[in-house]
Amino acid sequence: MATDAPAITLTIAGSEATGGAGAQVDLKTFQVLGTYGIAALTCIVSFDPKDSWNHRFVPVDAQVIADQLEAIQSCYAIGTVKIGMLGTPQTIDTVAGALKSQEWKNVVLDPVLICKGQEPGAALDTDQALRANILPLATFVTPNHFEAESLAGIEIRSVEDLKEAARRIHEASGAVVLAKGGVRLEGSDAVDVYYDGETLEVLSAPKVGNVAVSGAGCTLAAAVAAELAKGAAPLEAARTAKAFVTEGIRNRVSSNAPFDAVWQGGAAAV
Repeated sequence: MATDAPAITLTIAGSEATGGAGAQVDLKTFQVLGTYGIAALTCIVSFDPKDSWNHRFVPVDAQVIADQLEAIQSCYAIGTVKIGMLGTPQTIDTVAGALKSQEWKNVVLDPVLICKGQEPGAALDTDQALRANILPLATFVTPNHFEAESLAGIEIRSVEDLKEAARRIHEASGAVVLAKGGVRLEGSDAVDVYYDGETLEVLSAPKVGNVAVSGAGCTLAAAVAAELAKGAAPLEAARTAKAFVTEGIRNRVSSNAPFDAVWQGGAAAV
């Protein structure tokens, strides 16, 4: 029997039925990186193969979410949480209440501003609620290209733009920022920008193809959370997460869907 208890990491996120995103990805990432993963589900997402693989989005009842979090927080002394897709203002209110009920060492937010599968009006309400109620609680934020543009209020076409976005998001939230350029920016490298108010570092790795891979953002944020839970400094966690997701993309899993998925096991040697 192991004598050292593993670090505990909680994900509050949606279920994505094919296993390529959401809580499934988070739990796999936590496991590979040596932490004990727990999940509270906020919604059920399934792609519709009869409708161009568009999202079918079903929110979990707010009371059911509250019940999950009550059980989890009563069972374990958890200091690190990764927040993924929340989906509705009611879910956001419930999760914010649970977050405020205790002290957290690390709140890693993957800021899903627009939830695919929702009507535009509902998506906008969710976007605004996330900014108002969850973003201020975050200690580390991992926006993708679109989310960084939205949160920073600028267009991002270059690495310099990405740096400015990271600065603006930090100033607005107080959180450490890892702004992801990924395959969206021109050039041979996938570039992300780390900024914590003092240190600004460009994290770069050769692109593995030029098409986004399902689960890359979830994997990156979950890897950051796992490393922070184990005691890594934020910049160290960002570097490890970048290497981890790059290997996961390199060892991607293909399927009958028109997109590939990150394989967290492909990064096990990182």
